[in-house]
Amino acid sequence: MAVKIRLKRMGKKFAPFYRVVVLDSRKKRDGRVIEEIGLYDPMQEPSLIRIDSERAQYWLGVGAQPTDAVFKLLKITGDYQAFKGLPGAEGTLKVKDADASSLAKEAAVKAAAEDAEKRKAAAAQAKEKADKEAAEAAAAAEAEAPQEESAEDATPAEEA
Repeated sequence: MAVKIRLKRMGKKFAPFYRVVVLDSRKKRDGRVIEEIGLYDPMQEPSLIRIDSERAQYWLGVGAQPTDAVFKLLKITGDYQAFKGLPGAEGTLKVKDADASSLAKEAAVKAAAEDAEKRKAAAAQAKEKADKEAAEAAAAAEAEAPQEESAEDATPAEEA
């Protein structure tokens, strides 16, 4: 049996709200459900999204496939991210090409930001090292300068 997590339309005409339900994919949109795991009301400001995280993770873990709309709701609530962390959950969730490309773009942006931070940290360390070496060289030069001056002072006194 192919299990889906999808929205079940409820409410009046021009005033819809939806229940997030788990049902057999062969059933009608508003047909008999296995379990109701959440609620989505787009008419409120801001939209109400309430999903039972434990039940959503359970159904995703046993192979239920969310529809595009439910997938977006799961991303908003963070339940999809929690699902990705479950052991043995790799590859069980099919993602549409558009969502996959947006996830890939987000990962690329994150990787680029991390790389930039690493480069900044390396540059700061190199600058600190160069400043330290310059300070040591200046200290060494100052230490040698008084000795040379005293030697120069002694030479004219000996000549006189």
